[in-house]
Amino acid sequence: MAAPMRIYHSAVKSFLNVSNSHCTCSVRRFNPRELKKFYKNATISQTNGWFEINLDKKKLKTPNGKVFQVPNEALALAVATEWNMQDKIVKRHYMHLTSLCNMALDNPTYKSREDLVRSALHYAETDTLCYRLDEPEDLAKLEKVCWDPILEWARKRYDIEIESTTGLLPPEVPSSTYNKLRRHLLSYGDWALFGFLYGTENLKSLILMLAVVDKHIDVKTAVTLSRLEQNYQTTKWGNVEWYHDLDIEELHTRVAAAALFIYWSSESSSIIQKTAIEF
Repeated sequence: MAAPMRIYHSAVKSFLNVSNSHCTCSVRRFNPRELKKFYKNATISQTNGWFEINLDKKKLKTPNGKVFQVPNEALALAVATEWNMQDKIVKRHYMHLTSLCNMALDNPTYKSREDLVRSALHYAETDTLCYRLDEPEDLAKLEKVCWDPILEWARKRYDIEIESTTGLLPPEVPSSTYNKLRRHLLSYGDWALFGFLYGTENLKSLILMLAVVDKHIDVKTAVTLSRLEQNYQTTKWGNVEWYHDLDIEELHTRVAAAALFIYWSSESSSIIQKTAIEF
């Protein structure tokens, strides 16, 4: 769990540095997801078994006006850390743990557990790892070498059948595979399912997200594998360096946040420390 946290904080800092140093706007544009910092410290407190975030003496609230409460102290400390990492401007669109908690609390699209699982399972037939190119030959070989071991791990780990394709039509996924993956996802709580869907959507791969959560691969490996074709193209043709770095760091933060959110949403133990972590 420490590794995703380090990756998350490192990626957030790098992302902010890259995005700020390459702003070409002569006049700063208003961003509704940014606001001037109005507090000094974010701390946590416990109420009726839930943990709240306090910005100085004010309780943090969700976009829909609910008191911001999380079920686990570790998650509360991580969210407080996100708020303490902000400088003069609060950049909420970079605060992915806070956003995931808001999503779980407000559920603005009214998704049930079955809806969340169904959305994640959609990637079983559109998974990045299952769509291959047969040319150029060196890229096809690279996909086989890098992606086949992950698919083989998934077959054995979840006792499923899943194949790759080089055609335009999606590979056929047996109903038994859907059912086994569905049962596995439903073994997680409601909050964790929001994290699964978020991570899967960003990686465009349910298999990679499962591998991260199962600690078979780390976040950086998952991001690299999800971007295999893009990385091949940029190696061959070049890229706008800072934009490429920005894109990768943002993906790191999103996937690391999803993994941490799943871990801590499923964690029931409590931490003795009641103060926020400061950076």
